[in-house]
Amino acid sequence: MNYFSLVATHSDIDLETVARLSVGASQVASSALQDSPALTGAVALATCNRFEIYGEAASEADIEAARASIISAISAQSGLPKSKVSDSFTTMTGHEVPRHLFSVSAGLDSAVVGEREIAGQVRRALIESQGVGTASGGLVRLFQAASRTARDVGAQTALGARGRSIVSVALDLAADLSSTGDLAEKSVVVFGTGAYAGATMALLRERGCTDISVYSPSGRAESFVATRGGTALTGEMLPAALTRADIVIGCSGSEQRVSADDIRKLREGVDRSLVIVDLALSHDFDPAVDSVDNVELITLESVRLAAPEEQAESLRQAGELVSTAAASFQERIASRSVDASIVALRKHTQQVLDAEMARVRAQHGCTAAAEEVEFALRRMVRQLLHVPTVRARQLAAEGRQDDYTAALEALYGIEPEDTAEAAPQQSCPVSDGAQARAETA
Repeated sequence: MNYFSLVATHSDIDLETVARLSVGASQVASSALQDSPALTGAVALATCNRFEIYGEAASEADIEAARASIISAISAQSGLPKSKVSDSFTTMTGHEVPRHLFSVSAGLDSAVVGEREIAGQVRRALIESQGVGTASGGLVRLFQAASRTARDVGAQTALGARGRSIVSVALDLAADLSSTGDLAEKSVVVFGTGAYAGATMALLRERGCTDISVYSPSGRAESFVATRGGTALTGEMLPAALTRADIVIGCSGSEQRVSADDIRKLREGVDRSLVIVDLALSHDFDPAVDSVDNVELITLESVRLAAPEEQAESLRQAGELVSTAAASFQERIASRSVDASIVALRKHTQQVLDAEMARVRAQHGCTAAAEEVEFALRRMVRQLLHVPTVRARQLAAEGRQDDYTAALEALYGIEPEDTAEAAPQQSCPVSDGAQARAETA
């Protein structure tokens, strides 16, 4: 499989640039696939601190053209120059791709190491891509393997037991900055109805908070609170809720950004402190709100700096699980890629055998002598194919399946794409018996 990935994360570039790149992320894969035959599949993964595109090219030689089509699509959606887009991404190919995605899905590449939300985001990225038809079969297998790896890391290491997440660390910070650390006493307003908003609601409930209001710029607050609890806010209700709030958590990433002047006016005459937690990649709040009196701002960067370090042993165990899973996945993919060559060789030899038996039957008919000839030929073919088949598996395990394919083409003119069914062979009762005897011999 000719996998590649374009990766832009908090580790390499600023979050503002990540946010700009991810504008229109849901349309990037479809647009790139329409524009380039070199690209056979694409899945976009956009989270609060990363934007990654996983692609599959028609061939290894097509990877650069497929990458270029994705860069063009991102440029068109984001409005950024192609050169800026290209420079913002790290490109991975080959074995680097599953190793990176498995690490991401397990939370090892997150601002909060071991975070649990990312596994769900990886799973949803695949589901959404399947829904719009951009996920190739190879990418489906890649993402499904990543999800299995994340489950294994969660079940077999202490990372899963700790249950840390970006949201949980942000709420810890909010509690520390509040006049009292007890969230049960706080009035909280949540912006957004997506995955992070859902995780926020669940954690607030776990910590005893009952005074929760939800505002959705897209108008989905009513349906959101219907299954999660809380009070849905309309645009008219929002100012009053912000005036009385102790904590405001932004998870929507909408184009409507609350300004510092808005907060200053709403909080005028209010002597209680307000903690604003902005978890949206594209910011629900102007960073300048931090300058307003009695207002504390927590950003994704604040969360990253405050995240506790994991124990070395937990990270070692998780890293080993990811490495083993990535290596196993590569072996399976290599084995699958050589299957077509094995099938092509078997069909070639079968066609030669059928042609020879047609001549025998033309001369001797369906006789016992013809059956004995066919029995001997089938046994010989099986023995001749044994070593090439075993060798094909060995070369695939070594990552040298292309050597096997090239050898078949050089020696026999066989290509894996030559998978058309052989013409139906003439048969007779005795020849059927010869085949059965050869298969059991």
